[in-house]
Amino acid sequence: MEHQPAASIFLVLQESALGHVMRSSPSLYPAVEILHILGFVMLVGSILALDLRLLGLGSAIAIQPMAQLLLPLSRVGFLLAISMGFLLFSADAAHVVRNPAFQTKLLLIAAALVNVVIAHAGPWRRVAHWHGEASGGAKVTALASLLLWLGAVCAGRLIAYF
Repeated sequence: MEHQPAASIFLVLQESALGHVMRSSPSLYPAVEILHILGFVMLVGSILALDLRLLGLGSAIAIQPMAQLLLPLSRVGFLLAISMGFLLFSADAAHVVRNPAFQTKLLLIAAALVNVVIAHAGPWRRVAHWHGEASGGAKVTALASLLLWLGAVCAGRLIAYF
C-alpha cells in the first residue's frame, strides 16, 4: 500500500458524504456551530468557575461539592464541543488543518488535557486534606488550566481570520 500524505487524508474527509452534507445544508452547519459553541461554553464556563475557586475566589463555597457539580458538566461540554468541532472540521478539513490558529487550538487543547491528567493524578488525589483551600499544586494546575482553555477558545475564534 502506498503512503498517502496527511493532507490527502483530510481531503478524503472533506470530500466524504459527511463533509458534503456539512457544506451543502443551509441549516446544518450553523446548527452544529451553535452546538459547538454551547459545548465549549459548558466546558470552559465550568472549568473557569472551578479554577477560580481553586485560586481562592469564592472561598465560602466548598471545593468538593463544587467540583462534583462542575466536573460532569465540563465532561459533557467537552464531548459536545469535540464532536461538533469534528463535524465543522469535516466541511473544510484540507484547508483548516493547515490553519495556524487551528493548529494552535489543537495544541492548547492537548496541553489542557495533559494538565487535567496531571491535576487528577497529583493534587486532586489529596483533596480531602485541603481543608477549604486548594494545595499549591492544585493552584498551579488551575492557573495553567485557565490559561490553556481560554487560549484554546481565543485560537478557535481566530481560525476564521487565517
